[in-house]
Amino acid sequence: MTPQEIKLWVQLKHLNRRGHHFRRQAPIDGYIVDFAEFRHRLIIEVDGSQHGYEKGEAADRIRDQHFTDAGFRVLRFWNHDVDGNMTGVIDAVHAAVPPSGSPG
Repeated sequence: MTPQEIKLWVQLKHLNRRGHHFRRQAPIDGYIVDFAEFRHRLIIEVDGSQHGYEKGEAADRIRDQHFTDAGFRVLRFWNHDVDGNMTGVIDAVHAAVPPSGSPG
């Protein structure tokens, strides 16, 4: 895991204690995603600079479309967002998953 993935994982573990079940480095359909919450069909990716280049963007589009077609929602955050705006990142995750006990 990258340093930013570790930082986000620490925060996601707090959500796990509240009834969600985020998994890290989860295998799905031949891909490894950074984080997944299967009950709510949510994938979270933390992207470094390589994702900003044409080849990385193209691969991400194909991958994201695959997951969207499979019924997942994909949230992507840049490393610098995790480093400098963790509150905003967690707010976006909260918005994507209902409170524990709510249907997904």
